[in-house]
Amino acid sequence: MNTLAPPADVLVIFTAIITFGYIASCAHWPYKACRGCCGSGQMAGLLGGIRLCRACDGTGLRLRLGRRLWNTFRRVYRGINNRRHR
Repeated sequence: MNTLAPPADVLVIFTAIITFGYIASCAHWPYKACRGCCGSGQMAGLLGGIRLCRACDGTGLRLRLGRRLWNTFRRVYRGINNRRHR
């Protein structure tokens, strides 16, 4: 008697665990360090001066891709519901 799960079932379970783990981490930690300035918010200018990073507006933080997708989904969902209830 074989008690092991088929490989396809294991793959589906593994993918679900990874997906829900990423969603949970995006909910808990929505920001990541900016890659342009390595999280400092500042970059060296051409003549040696310091300027604010344009990618993160000097905060050193950027929204993660999963959180941007979630925010877009919520914005569209709220827009559809607001139109429906008018």
